[in-house]
Amino acid sequence: MDHSDLLRFLYLGLVLVAVVWGVLASSRGRVGKTLRQAGAWVVIFGGTVLAVASYQGAGFLPFQSQTTLSDGRIELALQPDGHYYLTALVNDVPIEFVVDTGATQVVLSQEDARRAGIHLDGLRFIGTASTANGLVRTAPVHLGTLQVGDMIDKNLRAVVNAGPMEGSLLGMSYLSRFEKIEITRGRLILTR
Repeated sequence: MDHSDLLRFLYLGLVLVAVVWGVLASSRGRVGKTLRQAGAWVVIFGGTVLAVASYQGAGFLPFQSQTTLSDGRIELALQPDGHYYLTALVNDVPIEFVVDTGATQVVLSQEDARRAGIHLDGLRFIGTASTANGLVRTAPVHLGTLQVGDMIDKNLRAVVNAGPMEGSLLGMSYLSRFEKIEITRGRLILTR
């Protein structure tokens, strides 16, 4: 739990204490009845939270909504965090990418590179990339295959980031292979 999560937790705790205090103060001697009603609401609210969490955890609400159409188009839905995500097979291993038109290259996190069969101990981190967090070292690699639906690209240049990354980026070295990139009504459409 980081500092901002702790502050949110404390704030919500104070709000809860204030609400409980207000309810008890307004109950005017009917504390038992008020506590039973509050307990019922806690059970209802808790059950709803658990149902939604298990619904999402079971894959009913996928983080990404990706459609690969047979006419050479890929449609991605805008996610709640403001990003578009695309899952591609890199060397036959599924890797989730953030679609990033601001990234020059395909950038793999070390974890994703390892999963795709790239041996990190043999990499030479000779390049640099400018990121929102400053300069990072990168190692050039070639991806055997990058596949989305029936679209397969071979021997694609990419880099592995030397620093920590939460995920991998699908940059312009891949996106420029598409004839058209458009964003409309919360959908990113890539057309070949």
